[in-house]
Amino acid sequence: MQPLPPIRRPLCAVLLLLSVSILSVSISACAGVTPLPDAGIGSNPILPMPTSKFLPTVNIAVAKGWPKNGQPIVAEGLAVNAFFRGLHHPRWLYVLPNGDVLVAETNAPPKPDDNTGIRGFVMGIIMKKAGADVASANRISLLRDTNGDGIADSRTLFLQGMNSPFGMVLVGNYLYVANTDAVMRFPYKEGQTLISDPGVKIADLPAGRINHHWTKNIVASHDGRYLYVSVGSNSNSAENGMDNELDRAGILEIEVASGRRRVFASGLRNPVGMAWQPQSGELWVSVNERDELGDDLVPDYMTSVKAGGFYGWPYSYFGQHVDARVKPQRPDLVSIAIKPDYALGSHTASLGLAFYDANLLPARYKYGALIGQHGSWNRAVPSGYKVIFIPFEKGRPVGLPEDILTGFLSGKGEAYGRPVGVAVDRKGAILVADDVGNTIWRVSPAAKK
Repeated sequence: MQPLPPIRRPLCAVLLLLSVSILSVSISACAGVTPLPDAGIGSNPILPMPTSKFLPTVNIAVAKGWPKNGQPIVAEGLAVNAFFRGLHHPRWLYVLPNGDVLVAETNAPPKPDDNTGIRGFVMGIIMKKAGADVASANRISLLRDTNGDGIADSRTLFLQGMNSPFGMVLVGNYLYVANTDAVMRFPYKEGQTLISDPGVKIADLPAGRINHHWTKNIVASHDGRYLYVSVGSNSNSAENGMDNELDRAGILEIEVASGRRRVFASGLRNPVGMAWQPQSGELWVSVNERDELGDDLVPDYMTSVKAGGFYGWPYSYFGQHVDARVKPQRPDLVSIAIKPDYALGSHTASLGLAFYDANLLPARYKYGALIGQHGSWNRAVPSGYKVIFIPFEKGRPVGLPEDILTGFLSGKGEAYGRPVGVAVDRKGAILVADDVGNTIWRVSPAAKK
């Protein structure tokens, strides 16, 4: 969820607060704009002209949680079950080689200079209704399925006392964790259920008193020499000034041996999920794009990442479409902005990314991308709130997305759950972290009748 623009007029503040109090505002209707049910999808999406309004569209799916025995709707031929319930805001997943599942139970750290004043007050109301204002548990739990029935029957507190942890990756005998402000390294032995070692800081990460996009994900190079860390911007569209965007809105490369870091790719507004595509070996990333340019702009996307590549933010979007709100402009950078590979829909908050490189599901899923879409707030017609699959051939996306898990919204537009991280377990089933439902869902083939 991203910030609303600064509110300077008392009338605007009153109207927006009133809008939030009734849970949903579809201001776009006032301008005669009818949003498309799904917009900005595929390799060559048609993008509308940007629009601006006196008030932004605010349409919040109020966090409700699942009714007793409730669960998402799964695609035909597949089955879903609760792998584990009763977690505290689970956001990200990592599967260890022995099949144990690590879950980052986490949320934003204190950000005293982010969304202050009336703006901050309004955003606080919105975050509360969306279920995103819970205190961070600052821990990583370990889930174990001891009898192989697809349900975790053991949970231990694996790492505690973290600082808004998110991404995790195992390299050899060390587990690396991306806290919001630093990459930490911990010794690990296969099968252990607790790490008591305080760990070693490998590198600092951009954080500070704004720290707007606080999540930091992490993956390792194929040879384990480098770590790649995704860092989101400190604003929606650079309204906090570019001085506050140093080493943000991009992917950092960190040398494991020395801790030295460099910007590997830039202009990625809020990169979150990262994974290596099994066929091409390329690094791919899912990116949340900017808000407040209309219901059907700007599409979130996934893309392969080129070393040294610039992807537009904040000066342009989806290639070289200029964002006129940003001053001063940088036509020199716009001219080299790389067009992303595949649009995932506008305002979907596409966070999770995993490639399916297993054999449990039908063969057509092999090498395709799984995307966890947390769901929109800046759109009259909700988008996201589901897990989708995009088929790949020869390392490239082909065709349209397919729904894997839906039903996260009630008929009244309330959020039973909101998917975030996705992973593939050791048997080849899909795992999904649901931070409103406080559940890890498991998707596997349906039983043959």
